[in-house]
Amino acid sequence: MTRDELSDLLKVFPKTPLGHFPTPIDAMPRLGEKLGLELSVKRDDATGLAFGGNKVRQLEYYFGKALEQKADSVLITGAVQSNYVRTAAAAAAKLGFRCHVQLEDRVPLYDESYTNSGNTLLNKLLGAIVHTYPEGEDEEGADARLHEIAEQDRQQGFNPYVIPLGPGNPPTGALGYVSCALELVEQLGSLDEIDAIVVPSGSGMTHGGFLVGLRAMGIKTPVYGICVRRGADVQAERIVTNCQNIEELLGAPSAVQVNDVNTLDAVLSPGYGQLNEATYEAVLMAARTEGLMLDTVYSGRALAGLVHLAKQGVIAPGSRVLFLHTGGTPALFGYSEVLNNQLNNETPAE
Repeated sequence: MTRDELSDLLKVFPKTPLGHFPTPIDAMPRLGEKLGLELSVKRDDATGLAFGGNKVRQLEYYFGKALEQKADSVLITGAVQSNYVRTAAAAAAKLGFRCHVQLEDRVPLYDESYTNSGNTLLNKLLGAIVHTYPEGEDEEGADARLHEIAEQDRQQGFNPYVIPLGPGNPPTGALGYVSCALELVEQLGSLDEIDAIVVPSGSGMTHGGFLVGLRAMGIKTPVYGICVRRGADVQAERIVTNCQNIEELLGAPSAVQVNDVNTLDAVLSPGYGQLNEATYEAVLMAARTEGLMLDTVYSGRALAGLVHLAKQGVIAPGSRVLFLHTGGTPALFGYSEVLNNQLNNETPAE
């Protein structure tokens, strides 16, 4: 499929502009030297809306659909420090929507910074109506609760639109990363000089959409998804299903094969949103070599995964690697107590 053909498929779907695109691609020579790679970063932390991040691309399609349905209220679920929730609240404010955010108890962390700073503070500043949900691994139940809140809105005269959390829903948001793949090729002309791409892999909409976009255009560059929430085998199954659903939604021929889906969980333990040494070291490395801020949940863990892939030789020395920075930097402040505990115990440099 050509770029124009893929672009034409995307034009069928309603979309409303929310971000700054195309996002830049920055060379990272000092960080690359540390890893023995020729490294560049696709800066989706620079998408603009309320501290940016990857969710801006996804929400352009969700809010496009909401506007088409003449909705005036939007509802979304995420973890307490969810970047998705914060960005949805910002989009709602920008477009004049009432916004309900439902925060799951997904991470066993209850200190002051986690519960009241970072994205939780931004949600309040943006005027979101905040709800809580006691389970962190109950996507179906969380979605059902959102629909109950939506019904309450409907009874008050609003026309609500629910952005779903769990699988089994149309992967509308993933279209943002099909579009990102198209944008990347338009920026570079081709991906002939890229040997590998590394992305965080959580809900699977970024990973899956990006992979579908590349393979639809016949680009075979390996894409490595670093697991931030689930083990590699479970996540790989989710990505395969997502890719099939995205291709079906687009009306595109099946181009993603099972062996195209690469997932790594070597840096996942002890689990979602919980800082480990590999992620901490990756966050420090990026900050102290390039002034690049990575969060501890998604982008920092993804860089830790890239470090692992390079050390193990899965990505060969000297390879030309593109790292997708999905943003999430406000969450750094939600983890300030955890990070300060680590930083305050550092041995001063000689």
